[in-house]
Amino acid sequence: MSYTPMMQQYLQIKADYKDAFLFFRLGDFYEMFFDDAVRASQLLEITLTSRDAGSKERIPMCGVPHHSAQNYIETLVQKGFKVAVCEQTEDPKVAKGVVKREVVQLITPGTIMEGKDLDGKSNHFIGAAVKLNNNQFAFSYLDLSTGEAAAMWIEGEKKELFQQLHALNIRELVIEEAVYDDLQSLASSSSVVLSIENRVDSVAEHHLRYFADVPKELHKACQLLLRYIEHTQMRSLSHIQSFVFHETKHYLTIDANSKRNLELISSLRGDLKGTLLWLLDDTSTAMGGRKLKQWLHQPLASRAAIEQRLNIVTELLEDYFAREELKELLSKVYDLERLAGRVAFGNVGGRDLAQLRDSLYNIPAIKNVLLKSNGDQLPSLGRVIDACDDVLAYLSNAITDHPPVSVKEGGVIREGFNEKLDEFRDASHNGKDWIAQLEQRERQETGIKNLKIGYNRVFGYYIEVTKSNINAVDLSRYERKQTLANAERYITEELKEKESIILHAEEESLVLEYQLFTEVREELKQFIPRLQALAASISELDVLISFAEVSDKYHFIKPVFHTERSMKITNGRHPVVEKMMNKQLYVPNDCVLSAEQNMMLITGPNMSGKSTYMRQVALIAVMAQIGCYVPADEAELPIIDQIFTRIGAADDLAGGQSTFMVEMLESQQAITNATSSSLLLFDEIGRGTSTYDGMALAQSMMEYIHDKIGANTLFSTHYHELTTLENELERLQNVHVSATEQDGKVVFLHKVKKGPADKSYGIHVAELAELPSAIIERARILLNQFEGADQNIEKNSMNKSLAVHEETQLSLFEEEKPASRKTKAELEYSPSENEIINTLKQVNVSGTTPMEALQLVYSLQQKLLKQ
Repeated sequence: MSYTPMMQQYLQIKADYKDAFLFFRLGDFYEMFFDDAVRASQLLEITLTSRDAGSKERIPMCGVPHHSAQNYIETLVQKGFKVAVCEQTEDPKVAKGVVKREVVQLITPGTIMEGKDLDGKSNHFIGAAVKLNNNQFAFSYLDLSTGEAAAMWIEGEKKELFQQLHALNIRELVIEEAVYDDLQSLASSSSVVLSIENRVDSVAEHHLRYFADVPKELHKACQLLLRYIEHTQMRSLSHIQSFVFHETKHYLTIDANSKRNLELISSLRGDLKGTLLWLLDDTSTAMGGRKLKQWLHQPLASRAAIEQRLNIVTELLEDYFAREELKELLSKVYDLERLAGRVAFGNVGGRDLAQLRDSLYNIPAIKNVLLKSNGDQLPSLGRVIDACDDVLAYLSNAITDHPPVSVKEGGVIREGFNEKLDEFRDASHNGKDWIAQLEQRERQETGIKNLKIGYNRVFGYYIEVTKSNINAVDLSRYERKQTLANAERYITEELKEKESIILHAEEESLVLEYQLFTEVREELKQFIPRLQALAASISELDVLISFAEVSDKYHFIKPVFHTERSMKITNGRHPVVEKMMNKQLYVPNDCVLSAEQNMMLITGPNMSGKSTYMRQVALIAVMAQIGCYVPADEAELPIIDQIFTRIGAADDLAGGQSTFMVEMLESQQAITNATSSSLLLFDEIGRGTSTYDGMALAQSMMEYIHDKIGANTLFSTHYHELTTLENELERLQNVHVSATEQDGKVVFLHKVKKGPADKSYGIHVAELAELPSAIIERARILLNQFEGADQNIEKNSMNKSLAVHEETQLSLFEEEKPASRKTKAELEYSPSENEIINTLKQVNVSGTTPMEALQLVYSLQQKLLKQ
């Protein structure tokens, strides 16, 4: 099929970007053709048209204005698509034949640098993974907008890889083509875009600086990611920092399930409200907000590093005025990390540089407040801060106080920065003053009071006279230029000469100013590492001030760490629940785990607060290990290496896993990876299957954790039968969350006490949920019957056991007496008893629910009683 040369150019470029929408620049529009046009018109809700492209039939086409293209690009990227931006790379006025065009950037879900999708207080990571063996991935990730980069091992199969992607909110993963088919299904269900990068060779020389502290086995994942960024962004990546190796032993590891269950970053509803991040985030800068989220993802496991943070928080708490002054100064600091990224990327504007300058203006004052502090830690922080005075001076000389949005409209470079620019501006400014004086002179000479001199880009400067005053015009001097409905426009020789001077000066001024701006931008690139180091210091200070503010507001205390495994929390509180309750009184509770008793079996009714109690212990540990004060009267804690939780009921229907399977997989994850220094939280293990199955699994897990792992463990259950394990497992202690009855109603006391609970109060909870009264009353009747049946069965069982025991004892010590033996006829059962026996033989025990079993026992008992 024969297409026009321009359409052939389009098809050649599109062939290299088959998985992306190609925004093809034509004049003032980006156009899309063929399938791209059809899909984009639906996704962007724009008009689908057609175009003659040299073939017999017209081809589909749609387009968007280039000045508003960013919004359309953001929409497509947000929906999980890629956009290749193809620009005209030569001047159409001098081009011979088809204007040369090239893709200048590929924008993807992981590489977008600006827009609504880029939350100021959240990182926007893109990841890369290389499969090393069946149970390990080399994993790297970076934030293109800030330059932060990291690498780590992921132990486990592809599910663990995608859990890590979810935890870091990564929407795009770069992989080798060989593993695409294996990961594609899970990626699709996880809304992760897979991007293939095949150009991975040995570490490029110019990449070596990125891998300084990364094990060689991780280099390939880092290289894969850098290669992909290079070929999609096609510009300087000088702001990307060296990859930081996250070695497991340096951090408290919290798997993705546990982060979700503990609601560290996102609530179970998917909101920010109700999370630990929501409680702790009183940061003043976007950088601080991102840093806090990173610390919550990876709490420390180094006692020295934790205590250093805590000591800084202590000094900030003790110096209220310094803290308030620092908060005020920090509120004037913009996002230094992303501003540095935009400088390197080449998309920084005049206002961005003004924000950078204004931010740096406040750094010396911040440094001074720290240096004047009476403590030890804050002055040390002040001494390491580089105020970047030379960068501030350079920007102050170069950039105007209030630059416009566009850098091509002028008004960005400050007067006095460049002599030639000042000359052009002076000529342009004086020329406009001359125009104003000419207008006054012409009004006086012609006597036309409403005569005016105007300007437009098509005709330049002109003298406009209304139709009613045309007779007063001196046509020997005035040359007609344009006729309007109500006026005539003229030009004079004098005005022509001045117009040439003014327009030449303005044009030269704009060209030179844009050139100077790009030189300023290039000059700033050398300062990027210093700006990033400054941003790191400021963001950490911001988070620590936030910790001090929150600790002061909610009366948190400083935790104390030791080298033992014991844990002692006095009057601990769940910080988020306490805040949500507002003025209501939160009931605090102790948690004491010692070397002699480090496993707690928690019983108590639903709604009493068992899960809240377990979560608060974990949250106190997390808060302490990120360097924050904690909600308690006293907290003596060990350094925890891992936290695992099995809390709540959730399924994974997309992955084909039931609630019980998810429960078992989470339990397996914990039991397989936990060490004696870990913290385990297990809530209602085994409730997703039959009573005996569940009870057997729960007991078996507890025994395994007790005997094989030895980790500090909180284990809640409704299986009261398990409370007898206190007599068998030496380090197990029974506790319960208390409740009482008043006037037939349950009252939850939310207080954890020693010993097992006496009952479950399940019907009382149902009553609180306002189930119909008929159901409640019927349930009470059935409960009494079931409890009565249980007592009779237990009594009969006991009597039979005693009889068997006595008979066995007699057979051991006495000779058998024929007269005492029962005949075969005496052992025969009645018809009704045979019927009961046959019924029992046909029961599918493993498929019977506890309620069905109790009902069966009750009906069989009634048959026996009627005999």
